[in-house]
Amino acid sequence: MANPRIIAGSRKGMRLNAVPGDSTRPVTDRVKEAVFNIIGPDVVDASMFDLFGGTGSIGLEALSRGASYVRFSDANRSAYNTLVSNIKLTRFEKQAKAYFGDIFNILRGIPDREFEYIYVAPPQYKEMWKRIMFLLDKNDGWLTDDGWIIVQIHPIEREDLELESFELFDERKYGSTTLLFYCRKEENTSELHSEEEDRQKSD
Repeated sequence: MANPRIIAGSRKGMRLNAVPGDSTRPVTDRVKEAVFNIIGPDVVDASMFDLFGGTGSIGLEALSRGASYVRFSDANRSAYNTLVSNIKLTRFEKQAKAYFGDIFNILRGIPDREFEYIYVAPPQYKEMWKRIMFLLDKNDGWLTDDGWIIVQIHPIEREDLELESFELFDERKYGSTTLLFYCRKEENTSELHSEEEDRQKSD
């Protein structure tokens, strides 16, 4: 497979470095284009947390299309090194940060900021996406009130999840890839707004 490329925006046409070996599964142009067609212009000035960064193809595409900040994470040393090199290659050092480490441990911690988009594309067939979703469901401060969690998995991995904070609002299938889109349940969004109003009154 050819090295991944930036499809649109300020870095359109740039080829990224690939992760050596077969430890990662690069997202296809078709799937990536679909993701950003669905997000649309809302990507401009948005922040994203790309949990299993790989080459950085999704997050760097977001930056190319006008996102303000992307945080990447990967526990694979080769993938992390590739992420760092691709951030430099695309000259997004000021708008991007790559972290090396276990994303499950990171998500258990106290969120240091909120993101409009959280992208979840873990290694296949290990049920990692479900573990991530349950972690985010318990520790939902990583996502803004109107944010989305986007999950990229193989169709055979797809399952309905019982979540307290989030609900599935869209689903797309492109060949061997399924995309699942989650947002906050309306009652949870209302509770967050109510808590914020209470804090403002007390201040």
